[in-house]
Parts: sequence; structure tokens; C-alpha cells
Amino acid sequence: MELLDRDRADEYASWFRALADGSRVQLVELLARHGEPMSVGQIVAAMGLAQSTVSQHLKILTAVGFVLVEPVGSARHYRVNSRCVDRFPSAADVVMGRPAPGTPGACS
Repeated sequence: MELLDRDRADEYASWFRALADGSRVQLVELLARHGEPMSVGQIVAAMGLAQSTVSQHLKILTAVGFVLVEPVGSARHYRVNSRCVDRFPSAADVVMGRPAPGTPGACS
């Protein structure tokens, strides 16, 4: 039996860490459901969290590629990165020893 290569294992671990907080899971779900980029103010209003907390969660989610940032004038809007989020279930399958339905790869 061959082990998952270390680079892929580290990538998946970063994904799991990024989603290891309920507020971040809610934030990804909010952006996915909203379907359009959202400002931090919109996210704060929808989630009822402090702006600094939302910003910290967004920083973590953008670092792994689950969320993308779009400059809009002097503001920044955030949207879900479907390419990355769609690969997460395949990563979970691989980690659990099940065949992945697709080829999970980098979120970039």
C-alpha cells in the first residue's frame, strides 16, 4: 500500500485546519449560497460577528484558497472559490482510503 505523498497530505491538512472552526464553515457556506462577491461589511451583518473576527477568518480561508479576494475600488470583496471547495470532498475520500471521484489538486 502506498502512502499519500507528503506534499498532498500537507495541503489537505491545511484545508482541514481551515475548516476546523464552525464560523469559517458558516462563512464558506454563506459565500457559496450568496453566489456573488460580498464585502466584509455584508459578511459581518450576515454573520453577526465582529469585523476583526470576520477579517481573521477570511485571511485563513484565502490562504488555503477556499475564498478569493476581488478588489472593488478601494474595497475588497470576497467570494467562494468553487474550484477549491469542490475538491474538498475528494480530499476527505482520499484521507479515508476511499477512491476519490476526481483528481483533487491545488486550489489555485
